[in-house]
Amino acid sequence: MGAAENKQMIRNMFAALARGEAESFLGNFADDVRYTIIGTSKYSSTYNGKQDMVNRLLGPLSAQLEGGIELTPDNLIAEGEFVAMQAHGKARAKNGVDYNNTYCHVFRIVDGKIRELTEYLDTELVTRAFGK
Repeated sequence: MGAAENKQMIRNMFAALARGEAESFLGNFADDVRYTIIGTSKYSSTYNGKQDMVNRLLGPLSAQLEGGIELTPDNLIAEGEFVAMQAHGKARAKNGVDYNNTYCHVFRIVDGKIRELTEYLDTELVTRAFGK
């Protein structure tokens, strides 16, 4: 896949997530994906594999939210296997804190699947919304 196709894949996966199609969203990740969230927040870590990502990140995070996160891509930049996405999110934690974060995701896409993802975000907001 080329840069344009990779960008479209990212657009499509976040559109699926917005429609509540979690399986379609997850289908874009390789089974052995390596997902790193920067910083020292509760969710900052490297998740090795799709199952680890679901068990230690997506499941616990979803349990702390009223509904899900509405994540909107603002800008996509692609070259070769990499796509960088600037995005903003809108959500509310069950404790009543608005969780409206801004993000930069850097995806590495190989053979139509996300193999690596690094997420940059406001980790202080993560701690305020979800605790340590």
